[in-house]
Amino acid sequence: MRPGDGHRHDSHGSGPGPGPGGIPDGLLVGILAFLLGMTLLVWTATGLSALLAHGSWPSGVTFTRTPLAMRHLISAPHDVPGAWPDADATQFSGYGLFWGLLIGQLMILLVLTVFVMGTLARWRAVRAHRRADRTAPGPAPQPPHHEVPTPRAEATPAETDPGARAEPTPHTQRLAPTVASATPPDRQPVAASPSSLPPSQPSSSSHPSSPAGTRQPEAVLAPAHGWESSRADGSTVHYAPPAARYALASQAVRDAEGPALVLTSDPALWQDTKDGRAKLGPVHLYDPAHRCDTPARLHWSPIAGCEDRPTAATRAAALLTPVRPTARLDQAVAETAETLLRSYLHAAAIDGRTVRHVHRWSQGTGVQEAVRALRTNPKAAPGAAGELEAALTAHPERRDIAQELTARTLSALSTVNIREACTPNRTDALALDSFVDEGGTLYVLGESLEDPRSSPGAMPLLTALVSSVVERGRRMAERSSSGRLDPPLTLVLDDVAAVAPIPQLPDLLAAGTGRGLPTLALLRSREQGRARWPHHELPV
Repeated sequence: MRPGDGHRHDSHGSGPGPGPGGIPDGLLVGILAFLLGMTLLVWTATGLSALLAHGSWPSGVTFTRTPLAMRHLISAPHDVPGAWPDADATQFSGYGLFWGLLIGQLMILLVLTVFVMGTLARWRAVRAHRRADRTAPGPAPQPPHHEVPTPRAEATPAETDPGARAEPTPHTQRLAPTVASATPPDRQPVAASPSSLPPSQPSSSSHPSSPAGTRQPEAVLAPAHGWESSRADGSTVHYAPPAARYALASQAVRDAEGPALVLTSDPALWQDTKDGRAKLGPVHLYDPAHRCDTPARLHWSPIAGCEDRPTAATRAAALLTPVRPTARLDQAVAETAETLLRSYLHAAAIDGRTVRHVHRWSQGTGVQEAVRALRTNPKAAPGAAGELEAALTAHPERRDIAQELTARTLSALSTVNIREACTPNRTDALALDSFVDEGGTLYVLGESLEDPRSSPGAMPLLTALVSSVVERGRRMAERSSSGRLDPPLTLVLDDVAAVAPIPQLPDLLAAGTGRGLPTLALLRSREQGRARWPHHELPV
């Protein structure tokens, strides 16, 4: 053993040393605040219970006596007068009213605390998001592109022949002005003199090469092949392939400052943007076909709100849009089908029925139940029963074809998943009504169908839901003092013609921005838009 080992052993022995510290100050303050709050609640519950029972505050109930009263109530919860010996026992209420008021005060305090914490957290998240947007660096300026001439190979006969020169394609002619006009005058390519070229620089190509790490101007400024867009205001129509549509839709969802309605057939759009949107408000997903891997799905019934006859008419028109015949000769049949569906929705809403009853009525089974509900229920609109009976007793061929249309419209309700998605819970209606005010996001996901008239699937339900949200936003804008929503409700409608061809799309593109409903509609081609909205020309 070395001489210094004993000294080191003594200095690092197991003797008592200073501890890690006492109780934190925050915990002490929290305990004191809890005790003070409980004292205040017991005091107020005692006085209020006596006030409600006898009409006066007990004379002997003082705040300074409350701690001793709490100690007595812990040992004898039923003996409220015994906790206050200085007061008259006849002035107190029963223990049930006292404990009910105390528990009620605790619940109100808890709800208020959770609400305030959630509001503060959301406000901080929004403020941090806006601060990050303000402090984010702008796009770096593109370096000037200098064209350096290189020794060219000897021209071939095909190159020297003027008649053999390749004619530019129409696509090249359309893109060339775009690139030229997008380049500022002071950024035009500058050709260097031949003397400035070092003699040792090799030349292996007949075209100048771009510097490493920079993109050619055509790749940055030229639009993708097949791309066409509308005006440069708030509401736009874009015709593009799926990859370009996805990029535009995801960017629009991320840029939305307020609430947003996102319609798409691509689950990746929901997967990639839902986390960012959750920082700004609640996120809801209506996915009746279960295309997304999540159990948290919104439930919505097409009967919701159809106690109002105009709402039932709008809902029926939206449901019939995917299967509605476009020929003018079939307008009478379409109007009869719309009357039947409107009457079924109105009857189910006023009589407390479910979508199963509407599904059965649309197939022609038990229709007299709807007639009876419209005739006997006091909530029914005037003339609704007679209108339904007239449609049912009309021309047999027209009635049968109209009944076929209604059955085809709601044929998806035979599927268990879709029928379950149309059975809302108690919180679903509140979530759908409040997501606009809370700055939330509603994703509507469905299958892309190019010809839905024979087998529409869930497209009528998706169309009705999107149409209902748009109509609700329009009414909110009309009730506001400025005539528009602030912040605006951004509508991102990806593949709208094949997922949910809402009838309000032409009006949204024409005047949606002025109402606070900026709309981004993404379609495959202009012909697809003409096929879905044949009587309206989409603004381009």
